Amino acid sequence: MGKAKKASKDINLNAPQHYFNRELSWLEFNRRVLHEALDRRTPLLERLKFTAIFSSNLDEFFMVRVALLKEQVQAQLSQQSIDGLTPQQQLEAIYQCLHPMVIEQHRYFEEVLRPEMASYGIHLLNYIDINPEQRSYLQQLFQKKIFPVLTPLAVDPSHPFPLMANLSLNLAVVVKAPNTGEEKFARVKVPNILPRFISLPQELQIQNGKLNYWTSIPIEQVIAHNLEALFPGMIIKEYHLFRLTRDADLEVAEEEADDLLLAIQQELRKRHFGGSVVRLEIQPSMPHSVRQMLTAEMELAESDIYEIDGLLNLNDLMSLMKLPLPDLKDPTWKPVTPPRLRHFHQARKITNIDGHESSIFSVIQHKDLLVHHPYESFSCSVETFIAQAARDPNVLAIKMTLYRTSGDSDIISSLITAAESGKQVAVIVELKARFDEENNITWATKLEKSGVHVIYGLVGLKTHTKIVLVVRQEGEDIRRYVHIGTGNYNAKTANLYTDVGLISCREDLGADLTDLFNYLTGYSCQESYRKLLVSPVNMRDRIIALIHREIEQCKNGNRGHIIAKMNSLVDAQIIATLYEASQAGVKIDLIIRGICCLRPGIPEVSENIRVISIIGRFLEHSRIFYFCNNEQNEVYIGSADWMPRNLDRRVEAVTPVEDIDIVQNLQNILAIMLADNRQAWELQSDGFYIQRRPEQDEPERSAQNILMEKTQQLSNNKLFVTL
Repeated sequence: MGKAKKASKDINLNAPQHYFNRELSWLEFNRRVLHEALDRRTPLLERLKFTAIFSSNLDEFFMVRVALLKEQVQAQLSQQSIDGLTPQQQLEAIYQCLHPMVIEQHRYFEEVLRPEMASYGIHLLNYIDINPEQRSYLQQLFQKKIFPVLTPLAVDPSHPFPLMANLSLNLAVVVKAPNTGEEKFARVKVPNILPRFISLPQELQIQNGKLNYWTSIPIEQVIAHNLEALFPGMIIKEYHLFRLTRDADLEVAEEEADDLLLAIQQELRKRHFGGSVVRLEIQPSMPHSVRQMLTAEMELAESDIYEIDGLLNLNDLMSLMKLPLPDLKDPTWKPVTPPRLRHFHQARKITNIDGHESSIFSVIQHKDLLVHHPYESFSCSVETFIAQAARDPNVLAIKMTLYRTSGDSDIISSLITAAESGKQVAVIVELKARFDEENNITWATKLEKSGVHVIYGLVGLKTHTKIVLVVRQEGEDIRRYVHIGTGNYNAKTANLYTDVGLISCREDLGADLTDLFNYLTGYSCQESYRKLLVSPVNMRDRIIALIHREIEQCKNGNRGHIIAKMNSLVDAQIIATLYEASQAGVKIDLIIRGICCLRPGIPEVSENIRVISIIGRFLEHSRIFYFCNNEQNEVYIGSADWMPRNLDRRVEAVTPVEDIDIVQNLQNILAIMLADNRQAWELQSDGFYIQRRPEQDEPERSAQNILMEKTQQLSNNKLFVTL
């Protein structure tokens, strides 16, 4: 049992000093991502991948979070964050925290990763370092394939400062007229429709007498060294690379929009050019005059400028993951078919060894099924469930939510097949899924044209829940099958994100999902559910009640224990309730991948709370919640983090798991996570994380590696698994 102390009446659990800042906590998460790029235990190409992820994460952070803070400052709002900082103070803290990280990232890439790449024959050369033959080839390539795409834009009284696209890479060029000596400024955009890295043909990849595996030159350098073609007759005095980031969060007045689809399409057109600039990345060589002109035109402060000594936009390093060099990557992992589904193929019925027809429905009738991605196959479980429902003549209706998916997915094809065969198909599409809006509009329109009933969510709420309801005629009865998961219905991310899902035909869950879909598609004031915790209806109150129940167990002399795994913990009310539980002696283990505003280890407040974060080859995305309940062991899974947006401004669903074997399986997953000493980071009371390392003579325990091994061992068991 946890360590209990008599709580002081003088302790204010809502005091700012008991909380971490949300934005700074996120930056600490991204620092852990950067560490994977710096860690020599990580294979080289994987380190380049994490370098790219760090940069990509920062792009979104600036486009959304920094942009929001800057808007609050401009609006002269002084509302304080959970830890007592004003918007301006948060911006200043972000600048102080982030600048050293960015410097470290680029220094490490230039001084360590780039030379290590070269040692494996992977050369990313600078234009000035190439030989005459290579230069001649690039000049010809420039004339044929790059020059026709470029558009130099002059800046003078008759040519206003050009509007530049979000995340665009640009050259600021200063030219001089030979007859007058007058200097002029122009901007050349580096086209993103062309590859960032221009590969040399094999015959030109000789470096120091050795044939390289891959040799490329950044396209901006090829353009920069051929600028004479863009400004004939002018003297190229200087050029400087820069990149800008804009506010890219959509603002849709849903209550005023007659057509939400049209309103979002209109906002998407503004995203690339309409938002204010929130960050300018430049190289240190840029002179003060050019720097001053850019900052003035973009209305930026000095703290909005990030000097990059080296290659800008390291996001593009992700393309190197396509190189067929398996020794420089993590070992290949192929998700396995869940054992209970092994006896039939995707989307079809076959006859098993005892002569009876088998489908995924017969499997679920016997017992609930837990699927764990990417350890277990998404296509052989979730996609199969939907595909068989689409083709089964006994299925009458399919209803599901789609937050993010790929437009060419088998799920979209299955839904179209179901609608075209006369089934009732309803899909709730979240058009406001950030940075997936355009993609969602495309395939939602395709679904609608095929006869699927497409609903674009609820006004004022994002539909983030991951649920499927299948209604099936079985003899004289109707049976409902459900999938309730933690991850998006996206086959691509299912290979990269860890998620769990429950497939069941329990009547109470079927009835709850029926009510929830009626809430999403029609008019409903549903205020209670049989089993589900639903946001924004009852989830907040139910979670707090579950924590209070553990408190009561401790007060009654029983053991209290909570384990919660999620992406982020931000909600102040839930954090304060966890502090109460810690004071009462409840042992609390939190597995929080990203933001954590809870401060562990505060005397008389959070001494019984431990927080870890796991960063590995897979993105930890599953949400699992365990409550001891006097050894009754209740476990819940679902789509919601403990954040205000998930509890108050999104439609979310969390389900209890009642099958004893599945409960034990989920407890085992949590135990493996908590024992990780390779990729787990432990949060300290000062806000910093310390990565766990094996003690002397202690074996290394990577939770993700252990789960892969255990899943593979189960898959290798060739014994027939009965239904």
